[in-house]
Amino acid sequence: DVPIMGVVSRLTWQKGFDFAVPALWRLLAEEDVQFVVLGTGEPEIEQQMGHLCRHFHEKAKAFLHFDAALSQQIYAGCDIFLMPSHFEPCGIGQMLAMRYGALPLVRETGGLADTVENYDNADGERGAGFVFQAEDAEALLGTMRWALHTYRNQPDAWRRMQRRAMLSDFSWDMSARSYTKLYEKAIVKHKEGAH
Repeated sequence: DVPIMGVVSRLTWQKGFDFAVPALWRLLAEEDVQFVVLGTGEPEIEQQMGHLCRHFHEKAKAFLHFDAALSQQIYAGCDIFLMPSHFEPCGIGQMLAMRYGALPLVRETGGLADTVENYDNADGERGAGFVFQAEDAEALLGTMRWALHTYRNQPDAWRRMQRRAMLSDFSWDMSARSYTKLYEKAIVKHKEGAH
């Protein structure tokens, strides 16, 4: 009955943990939620995550090392997957989480903006995650609360988004088909111009 928020990431400034840690302190103090983080990175952020999880030891756990098997368990076991990156050229974590049915909560940037469609805040006919824009703790905290409210109060919409997330296709097959259509159009135009 308690939602689990997960992180599998390098613990660096780029990944947005400078403002995520303060938001997580407030969230864990005020909400019935569990949190798990797996990763290594900048010593200061590792220390902050460790301190956070020791303080909220009954509802939070930090694994400050690399563990491929545990990462798969976190992707599969969490309800919400957190990626508050300052910038993210591509991002793989959100796509792995979606395949498992964990809804990503991301900052709108780079590959995260390209792959995570924001929840429609209605019946879940659109979206497969939760997206925020501002690079600050308040924006992230508000979005985390929105996701938790949706989890608790919109179970049908949540399940629709999970299904959509699991069916998302980020393979090269779609891109290849798009390129093929584009080249076919170009060939037709070229032939028309030659006559």
